[in-house]
Amino acid sequence: MRTADFDYALPPELIAQTPVEPRDASRLLVLHRRSGELEHHLFHELGSFLRPGDLLVANESRVIPARLFGRKEPTGARVEMLLLNKRTDGSWEVLLKPGRRVRPGVQVRVDVSQGPDGPQAPLIANVVDVTPAGGRVLSFSRPVEPLLDGLGVVPLPPYIHTPLSDPERYQTIYARVRGSVAAPTAGLHFTAELLGELRQQGIEVAFVTLHVSMDTFRPVVEEDLAEHRMYSEQCELPASTARAINLARGSGRRVIAVGTTSVRVLETAGRALTRSDAPLTPFFGPTTLFIYPGFEFRVVDALITNFHLPRSSLLMLVAAFAGKDRIDHAYQEAIRLRYRFFSFGDAMFID
Repeated sequence: MRTADFDYALPPELIAQTPVEPRDASRLLVLHRRSGELEHHLFHELGSFLRPGDLLVANESRVIPARLFGRKEPTGARVEMLLLNKRTDGSWEVLLKPGRRVRPGVQVRVDVSQGPDGPQAPLIANVVDVTPAGGRVLSFSRPVEPLLDGLGVVPLPPYIHTPLSDPERYQTIYARVRGSVAAPTAGLHFTAELLGELRQQGIEVAFVTLHVSMDTFRPVVEEDLAEHRMYSEQCELPASTARAINLARGSGRRVIAVGTTSVRVLETAGRALTRSDAPLTPFFGPTTLFIYPGFEFRVVDALITNFHLPRSSLLMLVAAFAGKDRIDHAYQEAIRLRYRFFSFGDAMFID
């Protein structure tokens, strides 16, 4: 299968620049995989398509203020840094803008605001390596994480050009574990009230973590999908969630992933299953799982997701889950009916 098979034309005005209010007022396109039937609803009607005992599994990763601004030494040229992934040695993989001339050995200075004890020394980022994807590896003069809330900016995807008045609007209401550079956007549609209503309906909710990193910003460039390699992202399936999933699967109840990141955590853990009725075990570590048509899903029964970019690994994942022809038709209908696309756009429920 070719990457070009996942291209489509999207009118630019359908790229959502701002989120709708309230969160659950977004539109919901329901795709029934078995029949191919499409239904058009609002997200707050999600409960109409869920059953008592269904288990929602959502990604509770929280977006960090990962965009920093500094000056290259000694020229003073402005440099923008996007922190992507912290390595075990404490260094960070980053995207730089402009990055082509920032080679290993270069230093970038980030001025730090005065603290309660007086002036603070600047933060120095030393460029130590170039990543295979063209990013850079930075070693900071001191831990950068405690400084991010004061220095950093929450990064928005490059196709969003309207400033966000409330940074919390780019966090899910249940975001808890800091580490992502982009939001797990399927979860942005949930409100506390909607989650409460679903729980009263008998729907269970459990959480996983996947810290969204490089692949959110890196398109699939290989023409043959089999040659594409996903960037490593840290994820966790905690013991409590593994137990909830095993109980649901054992009693014939559905496991419903909230977003493609949750799918990747669940199916990464599912790769270890030796038989269909074997229990999932807790998992913590990196995943490079690339899901595209032909993939065998072992855990996920239904999916809540957004509308994804052309040629993206996320679009390939939903095509693997629903069937490419069905996704092609659903996207064309969504375009015809003027659904809003991408991070702040509308949602799909695929059952």
